[in-house]
Amino acid sequence: MLQNRYSRRKFLKRNTQAGLAVSLGKVSMMLAGCRQDFGKPAVLGGTPVRSKRWPDWPVWDRATDEHELLKVLRSGVWSRASVVADFEKRWAETVGSKRCLAVVNGTNALIASLVQLGIGGGDEVLVPPYTFIATVIAILQTGAMPVFVDTDLETFQMDATKIEDKLSPRTKAILPVHILGLPCDMGRIIGIAQSHDLMVVEDACQGWLAEINGKKVGTFGHAGCFSFQNSKNLAIGEGGAIVSDDDEFMDRCYSYHNYGNPYGALVGEVGSGTVIAGTKLRLTEYQAAIGLAQLKRLEAQTATRNINAGYLRSLIKDIPGIVPYKLYPDVTRAAFHLFAFRYMKEAFQGLSKANFLQALRAEGIPCSGGYAPLNKMPYLSHAFRSKNFQKMYPKELLDFNAYLERNQCPENDLLCQEQAVWIPQNTLLGTKSDMEDIACAIEKIHKQAGELMEKL
Repeated sequence: MLQNRYSRRKFLKRNTQAGLAVSLGKVSMMLAGCRQDFGKPAVLGGTPVRSKRWPDWPVWDRATDEHELLKVLRSGVWSRASVVADFEKRWAETVGSKRCLAVVNGTNALIASLVQLGIGGGDEVLVPPYTFIATVIAILQTGAMPVFVDTDLETFQMDATKIEDKLSPRTKAILPVHILGLPCDMGRIIGIAQSHDLMVVEDACQGWLAEINGKKVGTFGHAGCFSFQNSKNLAIGEGGAIVSDDDEFMDRCYSYHNYGNPYGALVGEVGSGTVIAGTKLRLTEYQAAIGLAQLKRLEAQTATRNINAGYLRSLIKDIPGIVPYKLYPDVTRAAFHLFAFRYMKEAFQGLSKANFLQALRAEGIPCSGGYAPLNKMPYLSHAFRSKNFQKMYPKELLDFNAYLERNQCPENDLLCQEQAVWIPQNTLLGTKSDMEDIACAIEKIHKQAGELMEKL
């Protein structure tokens, strides 16, 4: 238990007088600002730990951001042109990739990448169950079948040690997801893929600027996909991107995103017309202008999120029943789209996760319980009953009950149903004092768990 608590004023005064800066490596386990007598839980009518607003999201600075956007709007050139090309160039440079293609969203970035790597009907793609629905929908849209690899509870990522048990002659690709902005175990994943001649498409839709040994996520596999949806750390409203060093692949993706019209290596004979079966995924100029404005802040915001996440982790890791995220040893930076920890109700006198979340929100802390298990939802059965799947797969592979049995992920069930707690990324753009409020609220609930059990 945390000892020798101080008021925030005394804590700051003491450290100021000592002339010391609090570093992450030497964080005191005192929760500055926590009171020994918290009073009644806010959910039961008491005073909440926090009533101040959290940082707004997305960020828009009229003074610095609007000139280029208004310039685009007034030009009348709104469909894909030079501003989109500039955004692509800068995003490729930012993540350290040779090429970038901007598209309408991260979902279609995944679909385009899989299709242009030859993934389709009859194939299997390994995927984690702990991700947003878009990841698995992208696989189904190609006609391939998702095969779920259970979750590593400590990191919230695909458990790479369980990948080889899921391989079959139909396996053609691995789709790892850097979920929550925490990097996957890419060294092991790439090694397995190379050993079995598998494609790797990284879902880095929550992984902007995260790194493994100094190399940005999204640049390890055959392709990396990003999302710029409104809640994301680089927010455009909607938008996505594909990155890769493979020129021929990127030319195919470009052609695909523009109806299949000739581009680069796919030019063919002059006047030959559309060369592949494509679709329309083009980004607009004003979306790219918003993206360029947001990109200017991303590095500084990412640094702030990492500092605050590390500080918050240090404050809560010794509260009984709270187990913060763990990073793999080779991770040199995370993106922290979400701050995640595991909640163990046994240390809170049996208080359910739902009631813990209710109590935490009442204390002024935004939070959620995270994902539900994707490997058990009815959308899969719906896909298997479709005409295309009925024609592409033998009947035994479309037996949904048998599929559910083959794709059990018990660790993921535990994480989703009982343990996972998320705090959104915009809170990490606050101050150390804000992080202390979060820690104080969690400790307050821990101290008063018995009363909460009786009355909720």
